[in-house]
Amino acid sequence: MADQQLPTPVEWLDSRLGVLRSGAKKDGSGGLRKVYPEHWSYLLGEVALYSFVILILTGIFLTFWFKPSMGEVEYQGSYGLLKGLHMSEAYASTLAISFDIRGGLLVRQIHHWAAVLFIASMMVHLLRTFFTGAFRKPRELNWLIGFGTLFLGIIEGFIGYGLPDDLLSGTGLRITNGMIQASPVIGTYLNFFIFGGEFPGDTFVPRFFTVHVLLLPGLLLALITAHLFLIVYHKHTQWAGPGRTERNVVGYPFFPDYVAKAGGFFFVNFGVTALMGALIQINPVWLYGPYNPAEVTAGSQPDWYMGWLEGSVRIMPGFESHFWGITLSWNLLIPALIIPPAFVTLVALYPFIEGWIIGDKREHHLLDRPRDVPTRTGIGVAFITFYALLWIGGGNDLVATHFGLSLNSVTWFLRFAVILGPILAFWITRRWAISLQRADRERLLHGLETGVIVRSPEGKYTEKHQRISKYEAYSLTAREQVLPHEPGAGTDDNGVRAPRQALNRLRARLSRFYFADAVQKPTTQELEAAHAHDADEIHDLTEDTETYREVTSDKRVASE
Repeated sequence: MADQQLPTPVEWLDSRLGVLRSGAKKDGSGGLRKVYPEHWSYLLGEVALYSFVILILTGIFLTFWFKPSMGEVEYQGSYGLLKGLHMSEAYASTLAISFDIRGGLLVRQIHHWAAVLFIASMMVHLLRTFFTGAFRKPRELNWLIGFGTLFLGIIEGFIGYGLPDDLLSGTGLRITNGMIQASPVIGTYLNFFIFGGEFPGDTFVPRFFTVHVLLLPGLLLALITAHLFLIVYHKHTQWAGPGRTERNVVGYPFFPDYVAKAGGFFFVNFGVTALMGALIQINPVWLYGPYNPAEVTAGSQPDWYMGWLEGSVRIMPGFESHFWGITLSWNLLIPALIIPPAFVTLVALYPFIEGWIIGDKREHHLLDRPRDVPTRTGIGVAFITFYALLWIGGGNDLVATHFGLSLNSVTWFLRFAVILGPILAFWITRRWAISLQRADRERLLHGLETGVIVRSPEGKYTEKHQRISKYEAYSLTAREQVLPHEPGAGTDDNGVRAPRQALNRLRARLSRFYFADAVQKPTTQELEAAHAHDADEIHDLTEDTETYREVTSDKRVASE
């Protein structure tokens, strides 16, 4: 199998999964002695993993006491302000966990804080992966797996948020119910499938409970396992530095070094989460009361990771259309059913879009510095700005009341800012990254300012510069110079029109935009010429010529 030429789709899949061609070493090395690099940013993924473990452990405890039933009971528990009130068994059991089960409130709050940390750490981990280019070949599938894990984690969190059947969570579910019903044609059928009938109905809590404790945790566990398997198979990405190449990993072995550090960090993570659960109140459901469709809590806010979706609904102008007896509510259809799926799809497919634009089909195991890829960094900040503005829109009422502003003024500002803000953020970020590239080039060519002024025999005053170390020079130059894609000739030698010319021209324009104004690293000749005027600055260069030439290689790689 190793010597056979596989079909292109099979070869593409195998190069990323290693199903057919094993990457095991013949000498038996690997496994417990597999090397992992060290960097603080790698802990973000570990926080997500350990938070998931905490969720499983605390969720098992809560499952013993929670009653997933909509049956009506009269509350006779310890919380006096609700005593005698009629409520669902789900809400009553949540109150019992909080006030009558020893350690129940602590475990409940640890579970909720772990869910918040799980989603937050996955988001930041995904951003780290994006800005450093860790999603490039052969890790595109791992990007999709990670993004799918985040997406399922958000759904899992939202479903868990709705299980207590309190007034706040019921208000959020009512909004979700309206968004689902806004779907053309299938909205009513989809609503009946999810809630088991008219909302709120009598079966949605048992349904949500089954999905929350069985279906989604199983899917998350499978995705996390696949994610970790691919990390081991592809080897971990690492930052550029002395001795680090695309063909090796510099770090510490899995056992005993990494195992000891990971084990200690898990207990630190668990301890911090437990401390938050003990000292910081979250989701006090007893203050909201049981859900009643005729009531809405003042200042209702969803969990933070759903705020951007609610914000898109809040700032959307209210208008609808009628076609052949069918009403289309654009104020829900666009912000809830068009913009979020389009945004999510664009982010999920970005590795494939960027790879097609720049034509880069090589494997990458060294990470990019964000400043070295200005356009990608600008796109990432534009995404963050878009998300943040919608997130602010989800709390536009609180922004207005806390800052003494008009609610209408805040809403109208966000309607324009959500369009203009990402564009402005992209432009500023890209120009900022290019400026940092120019500063790096200046450091490479002329070194650091020393503040020492020297007068030449001709009377000219100049400042001496101290050349940076070759280790820093390595980090600043460990990147390749990639040329924009060129569409090529429109016809061949026989005058036959080349296929897909329009697509190639589009790709060339996007490629030129992607690399616009990017500062290329200096060549070896430019470095030697810049250092030649000061003998004190070039003695290292003459001693380590071959090493320095390798470090500052100006090999240019044309896009395929």
